[in-house]
Amino acid sequence: MLESGKPQARIERSSAGVNFSFARRLKFPARRQEPMRTTMLALSLALASVAVPLASAQTAQPKRPMTFEDMMQMKRLGETAVSPDGKWLAYSVTSVNLDQNTKTAELWLQAIAGGEPQKLAGTQAGDSGVQFASDGKRILFLSSREGSQQVWLADFDAATGATSNAKKLTAISTEADNAQWSPDGKSVVFTSSVYPDCPAITAADGSGDKCNAERDATAAASKVKAQIFTHLLYRHWDHFTGAKRSHLFLATVETGAVRDLTPNDPRDVPPFSMEGGGGFAISPDSKELAFTENLDEEPAISTSASIFTLDLTDPAAKPVKVSTSKGGNFSPAYSPDGKYLAWRSQERPSYESDNFRLFVYDRAAKTEKDLLPGFDNWIDEFTWAADSRHIYFVSGHMGEAPIFETPADGHNIVAFLSSFGEHSNLHALTAKRNLVVSIMHADRPAEVILLKPSSESDTDRISETQEGIRKGNAIDISVNKSQITHLNDALLAELDLPAQEPFWFTAKDGTKLQGFLIRPPAFDSAKKYPVKFLIHGGPQGAWGDAWSFRWNPELFAANGYVVVMVNPRGSTGYGQTIVDGVNGDWGGKPFSDLMLGLDEAEKKFPFIDKNRECALGASYGGFMANWVLGHTDRFKCIVSHDGMFNPESAYGSTEEMWFNEWEFKGHPWDYYGKPDAENPFRKWSPMMSAKNFKTPTLVIHGQLDYRLDVSEGFQLFDTLQRLKVPSKMLYFPDEGHWVLKPQNSQLWYKTVNEWVDEWTK
Repeated sequence: MLESGKPQARIERSSAGVNFSFARRLKFPARRQEPMRTTMLALSLALASVAVPLASAQTAQPKRPMTFEDMMQMKRLGETAVSPDGKWLAYSVTSVNLDQNTKTAELWLQAIAGGEPQKLAGTQAGDSGVQFASDGKRILFLSSREGSQQVWLADFDAATGATSNAKKLTAISTEADNAQWSPDGKSVVFTSSVYPDCPAITAADGSGDKCNAERDATAAASKVKAQIFTHLLYRHWDHFTGAKRSHLFLATVETGAVRDLTPNDPRDVPPFSMEGGGGFAISPDSKELAFTENLDEEPAISTSASIFTLDLTDPAAKPVKVSTSKGGNFSPAYSPDGKYLAWRSQERPSYESDNFRLFVYDRAAKTEKDLLPGFDNWIDEFTWAADSRHIYFVSGHMGEAPIFETPADGHNIVAFLSSFGEHSNLHALTAKRNLVVSIMHADRPAEVILLKPSSESDTDRISETQEGIRKGNAIDISVNKSQITHLNDALLAELDLPAQEPFWFTAKDGTKLQGFLIRPPAFDSAKKYPVKFLIHGGPQGAWGDAWSFRWNPELFAANGYVVVMVNPRGSTGYGQTIVDGVNGDWGGKPFSDLMLGLDEAEKKFPFIDKNRECALGASYGGFMANWVLGHTDRFKCIVSHDGMFNPESAYGSTEEMWFNEWEFKGHPWDYYGKPDAENPFRKWSPMMSAKNFKTPTLVIHGQLDYRLDVSEGFQLFDTLQRLKVPSKMLYFPDEGHWVLKPQNSQLWYKTVNEWVDEWTK
């Protein structure tokens, strides 16, 4: 997938494995409780209601616009874990040191009922992956304190929250990642990347680990860094894949012995396209492992990951495939009673943006079913209720990512638990409908909250559902929210972060579509403001009520701009028909939708100066910025980040080839001899409209971007220069598809904002 417009739905969240969480030494105010059922604006204001210092006894200190430095000071929430008794929250917080250009993660512990957070004893800076054992008496975490990342264990006192006796469990030369306790506490399953042609790493024989260690040492010492490729997917996102493959391992807690569960497998387990995490689960009796793997011969053109189970009691057992869908199948999870196995499933192969459905497999009957066949939005994340009778899940819906509940018995009923904001990291407590979750909003980064039904009577109240959310009956449950973490309250109280405002418009074919607007700080309705028009990536992504540390609409608005964001065809959260509307039509309806959405914003918000607008986009948004460049002169400037300029060359330089083959309906050679109008690679090529380029354009690209090769940016910049169109290129030799290093990000924002200021102010 190209970059999502809510990068942090997937990339900023720990599920993408990339929500870099940041820490700052601030006081943590006491918990607050408030109803979740409220308007989006009221909720945003309520969350922001923290005390600020007074300039005098009568006058509060005025809030100020956010700066880049403010954003870098914010703590960023990462992974979360809840103790089995529901009393303790462990979580990762990462902090940025802008001067040193570093990010540092630390593990924290906090009582869910309230209290001050404390560093998780026995852990060090950089440790991650904290998890509680099912008996609540131990924790595991990942640490590189001795030079390589390994699984560590420590004792945990559930009464006091004290940890002690931290010790290393694994010592595998290929390191360990994605560790998970077995429910009986006797073993740990983890992933490690190994050379599949080496002997399997087993408890009884050290030759496998020795082979891997020697191969790594030889490669590191060699003066020759050349590589020989014999297959596709030789590079991925920002690195070359090399000869290693991810395998699943089991470590015995008592002895520390490890065993390769997928020995000599030439494929990655989990598949490389997983959104983070290990992609596996262990049955409640600790006797079976469920995992994802793609057995297709050429993974660069396939998204067909399947769910397999493996008998952990028999070292000679072979994996058994239990899913039947030809599309992608991900995120297996056993019900607490062990009767069922659930996962997220797609129907169409080679289409990574097909609808993610919720499938449940009856382990005794060996049958699977689509639990919500009438549900038309993606199942982004789910977890089982403690009673095994219900499943909670998150699904994008009209700019939000609410939490829902559905019975596991097949009744097509959905409970609407909480609406506003983007939720993730679901943890179900033993009490009915009590959940610990992460939540973020467009005007504030992620925090952890506790959700509880507001009253018992609310659990049976039937209400009318929002248009398009689902078919059938629904229960709309009012819930109360208790904020557990307060990572950035003091800083946020100083900042003027205007609420995000939704608006709707009608496309040419009558389709209802949504957009969002953010006003500048210290807004004056009598003034006219220039516009930053943001175009999301994906193209199957969406703008919504979510915070981003990379494309942050609040920061874009902070220096006196109105920010407008439109969700055109291809956007998620409005049903699969809207998602599919971009396929094979990249510059068609989506372009029309974007222009009509901006037209509607200009009509609805009279303070917009339509003569001072700049269009900015990344990934697919970069493609669309390039398309805009050749198809309209309405903008004063354009910013194109990591965008596709020439689809024919992009096909030959990307790594996940299934994406281009699906979106452009085949291969470039399929259209040999046909007119450009019948060739999607040329019909939707921004390069082909270069003679129309007039708008000043800033081009940004990273050398390590293997999704859209840096040559796409060079081609665009060279073309602009030859046409004498005012242009500038910002090139990062050490960044991939995203700009992640703090000082590089600082330069990125500075360059982008100065470019927009130059042409609109």
